[in-house]
Amino acid sequence: MYDVVVIGGGPAGMMAAGRAAERGRSVLLMEKNPVLGKKLLITGGGRCNVTNNKTEVRTMLSKYKGNDQFLFSAFAQFSVKDAIHFFNSRGMATKEENEGRIFPVSDSAKSVFDVLVKYMKEGKVKVQTNADVVGILVDTSTGNIKITTKDKKEILAKACVLATGGISRPETGSTGEGFKWLKKLGHTIVENDFALVPVALADGWAKKLGGLTLDNIKLTTFQNGKKQSVGKGSLLFTHFGVTGPTVLNMSKEIGELLKYGKVVIELDLFPKTDLGALKKQLQKLLVINNNKKLKNVLSDLIPTALAATLLSIVNIDGETKNNMVSTESRKKLVSLMKAIPLNVSHILGADKAVISSGGVALPEVNFKTMESRLIKNLYLVGDVLNIDRPSGGYSLQLCWTTGFVAGSNV
Repeated sequence: MYDVVVIGGGPAGMMAAGRAAERGRSVLLMEKNPVLGKKLLITGGGRCNVTNNKTEVRTMLSKYKGNDQFLFSAFAQFSVKDAIHFFNSRGMATKEENEGRIFPVSDSAKSVFDVLVKYMKEGKVKVQTNADVVGILVDTSTGNIKITTKDKKEILAKACVLATGGISRPETGSTGEGFKWLKKLGHTIVENDFALVPVALADGWAKKLGGLTLDNIKLTTFQNGKKQSVGKGSLLFTHFGVTGPTVLNMSKEIGELLKYGKVVIELDLFPKTDLGALKKQLQKLLVINNNKKLKNVLSDLIPTALAATLLSIVNIDGETKNNMVSTESRKKLVSLMKAIPLNVSHILGADKAVISSGGVALPEVNFKTMESRLIKNLYLVGDVLNIDRPSGGYSLQLCWTTGFVAGSNV
């Protein structure tokens, strides 16, 4: 029998296992994949956005959409500062980028993975890969947890940490089986959905811009001509549509809106410049370069690939000399740069989701310890919990915090 069995070798599971072993517990970590950290190694495009530098606890918790009353006690035990110190003190230097995002200086998720693996090795955590768990049961007479595998092996533990994740990126092992086990044990499971996903567009021209990144832009969603939401930040065009932090953070609401009809996203390339000022800026550019072609000077304002696309949309010949560009053409071009319509086709599914929303109802968890309020000696961490959060390091911080707290209490 083990003191602790952790099911799931993702970031929350590895943190919980390492912390429990650090406290002298005998720990077995069970991972269904052939290797650990499959999902961790692809986060942030392989760079791994470790956390977000909002070091004041209440400021950080405001990003978790009304769940701060549940999370405060956990974050008081292991905060953003603690997470940064945890990695820095183990030889992994970090750096801060846009909007407070913290990355390893190496720009490699493997740096994060290596710290966690070493942490577990120091505590002599036993790791079992290809461990396909099919169910967990509680022995009511002893309080021990019985874990059953697909090959009909049974493992006993005094305590169990469930770190099986949600249902995003199923190819990494997040297929939602933990929810089935918890439901059988009496937990309420809030319907699962995909929270941070790219958006597919119906516009053929947009798909031709694959790989183009735009920073400091504003996105506004509309349905039936009515403004719905606004996001500011960066955007990346792909072969299917758009992604990037701003798009991901708006994707859940876009998905909800699509249930009721067509959604259009307006892209403002110059959110800090009003229409009149932008018109003067363009006019000045054309006057200074009056003998040059429009397509050649427009790239002083916006990326060349996008310039050609916008000229095509408003049906203006890029070969036109700047001194021949009409007032009407300038007006059309400026208006478009402030409101490029992106027609949403659909949002992508679980295979492209960064995280999934839904999970165990939060009142059923004691966040001082991460122990289930319904099942003694069962601890719930990471994506198993019904907590929405934006893109930007908030998901991994949730893993570090809940994993550490669970590991400190098993």
